[in-house]
Amino acid sequence: MSGTRPTAVAGTFYPGEGSALAREVASYMAGVPRREAIAPKAIIAPHAGYIYSGPIAASAYAEVEARRASVTRVVLAGPAHRAFVRGLAVPSARIFDSPLGPIPVDRDGMDALRALPFVEVSDRAHAFEHSLEVHLPFLQSTLDHFTLVPMVVGDAGPEDMARAFEAVWGGEETLVVVSSDLSHYLSYDAACRRDRLTAESILAFDARVDPEEACGAAPINGLLTVARRRGMAAELLDLRNSGDTAGDRERVVGYAAFAFRDRPA
Repeated sequence: MSGTRPTAVAGTFYPGEGSALAREVASYMAGVPRREAIAPKAIIAPHAGYIYSGPIAASAYAEVEARRASVTRVVLAGPAHRAFVRGLAVPSARIFDSPLGPIPVDRDGMDALRALPFVEVSDRAHAFEHSLEVHLPFLQSTLDHFTLVPMVVGDAGPEDMARAFEAVWGGEETLVVVSSDLSHYLSYDAACRRDRLTAESILAFDARVDPEEACGAAPINGLLTVARRRGMAAELLDLRNSGDTAGDRERVVGYAAFAFRDRPA
């Protein structure tokens, strides 16, 4: 990979032209009622094609908007779909491209992660991975200027993922985003039952989510481990599936949005 990681799914998972993409993201955001709430430190949001999961992702990013002025760094962790990753992988690229403009990679964050023994530098893991890329336009639409700490996660366990998150957790300047869909290819009713149980486990900070329950189970479990230790509050913002948005109901994919907030002192 050169100094820039180019887009891989622009034009397929989401519009490849900047103005059309901005309009589509804005339409999803406009469909979310705004409310008064403590802005989240971390979110979980889905990563499918926007026609399927965009409205659910918008439920999380509507919460992030309140941090527009304060967030200058985003830690983004998603599961590996295209390459085997032992532990987790960071890129060598210094820029992640997007139809809405380039995003610089946070070099201090990369240095902190590369110091961990289970982290590898792998451009191959990042080259065609959609689980991170689809979040970038939402982040660019809800935040001002920020740097990116991108992690593609393989078989890292909860404690290793917790160490990785803690290494780049930061303060008010840092937002943590975990990318995950839920169940895959169940019938509509079966998916609703399975995904509700998974959501209950996440809300209970039970860091034993299985990949069959959420493709981003590894980063979810790491986030739950950190959030539990830090005494954070978790909230389910949205829970639907592709049968509710744009697909049939015979075989669906589940999506959820969660917010994790620091409790008031």
